[in-house]
Amino acid sequence: MTQSSLLIWPVLLPLVLGTMMFLTRGRFVLLLSLAAAVGTALSSFSVCRAVQQSSTLVHEVGGWGTPLGIVLRADGLAAVMLGLSGLVGLIISVYSLTYFKSGSRKEHMFWPIWLLLWGGLNGLFVSGDIFNLYVTLELVSLGAIPLIALAGTHDAIKASLRYLLLALLGSMSYLFGVGLLYMRFGVLDLAMLSNVITPDLTVYAALALMTGGLIIKAALFPMHFWLPPAHSSAPAPVSAALSGLVVTASFYIVARLWFYVFPALELAKLGQLIGLLGCGAILWGGWQAIQQERLKMLVAYSTVSQLGYLFLVFPLCNTAVEGSGIAWSGSILFAVSHAIAKACAFLAAGVFIKVYGHDSISELRGAGRQLPMVTFAFAFAGVNLMGLPPSGGFVGKWMLLKAAFLTGQWWYGVVIVCGGLLAFCYIFRVLEQFMTAPDASAPMEKAPAVMTYSVLVLAVVAVSLGFYTPVLLSILGVDSPVSLVSFAPEVLLP
Repeated sequence: MTQSSLLIWPVLLPLVLGTMMFLTRGRFVLLLSLAAAVGTALSSFSVCRAVQQSSTLVHEVGGWGTPLGIVLRADGLAAVMLGLSGLVGLIISVYSLTYFKSGSRKEHMFWPIWLLLWGGLNGLFVSGDIFNLYVTLELVSLGAIPLIALAGTHDAIKASLRYLLLALLGSMSYLFGVGLLYMRFGVLDLAMLSNVITPDLTVYAALALMTGGLIIKAALFPMHFWLPPAHSSAPAPVSAALSGLVVTASFYIVARLWFYVFPALELAKLGQLIGLLGCGAILWGGWQAIQQERLKMLVAYSTVSQLGYLFLVFPLCNTAVEGSGIAWSGSILFAVSHAIAKACAFLAAGVFIKVYGHDSISELRGAGRQLPMVTFAFAFAGVNLMGLPPSGGFVGKWMLLKAAFLTGQWWYGVVIVCGGLLAFCYIFRVLEQFMTAPDASAPMEKAPAVMTYSVLVLAVVAVSLGFYTPVLLSILGVDSPVSLVSFAPEVLLP
């Protein structure tokens, strides 16, 4: 097996095994699910290792190259996102082994759809042309919509329908942009497009349509209104996947387009507009999170806020060369740390719901004494979201903060600091309730050990991610769109 053929397995394994699960019943569902999760994660990590040791991997499916064939490509950015998908996907899968009632209809429906979504995500990260990005993005949406409705409640079905309509709108906008580019240049391959792109009205219109559609799917302020109901109504593993991976995938495509396909265009003004939307997301999402009375809704609005940091890369990466490199690396590091921390927070909320039957913050007084390990894990996730050392969130925010001042755009630095303070307020509010004297209400059932330790593993990874920054940056530096000088460790110094 060649190194390039490694790209097939993170996509093929979950899709094939997920399809097989429609024909499987009983305990074989869990065995096949665990095998699929472990195999998909290991194949994803193998791609990361191969990219770090050599360079960009390119695989022509069936031996057909561009422009006719399907090309899979994994550079540093794709490898980092594939590794993230492998880690978070594996923990979500292990957690879900005991989350759903054994033999239930929800369990039988969850696994094949979840693996369909996971395979679509991995296919998205290694897609080599803009049309296959659309196909895999639709595959992810087709998996997310029924998973949101899996809870079966009125709110869940309503939220899934809202997400369906918004996802279709975003997909249509993106597809129109793809059509314009194909009409103008006759190619779809990302590398080929980057070589022939010229600044004209058609190209700018295509970029605007594609970016606008992806912003809807990424739930960037003010198009965030579908996210809190969808994420809070879905089962905990689904919420973790949506906040940790699905919305990050839309950001990944926007970053891929802007910095790999359209780098020659003058996008400073449009970048500033996206930066303002990011600022709005940070402040509005944080403020709304403080006011929530349900734990999952609080974490959902936290996602709205934290997503704003990712989109600050667009104004910060269009000014000074040094600041661009720091902003680029900081945004990707923050995307990784946020995905891990947010998955941890939602999975922790799922444990509280399973044990107490609800997620009302005011009625979870004293839960920290009855579920100390889960509370500890939620606190670790909060450290990441607040941006405190040594978490990966701290490294990402610090690099974005430094880039803001290096590029002379200090107002973004002010927003980053304010966002951290808002995060401190809503995380501390939850922890204060958890650590107070317990109410008379007792837990409905004992927390499953598998769920507890799954949350704890993610929490430890999230808070220790800052120590592995050099490793992540060494992978991210493979075929990076910005200068590698900015990836030196001393970038964290004042």
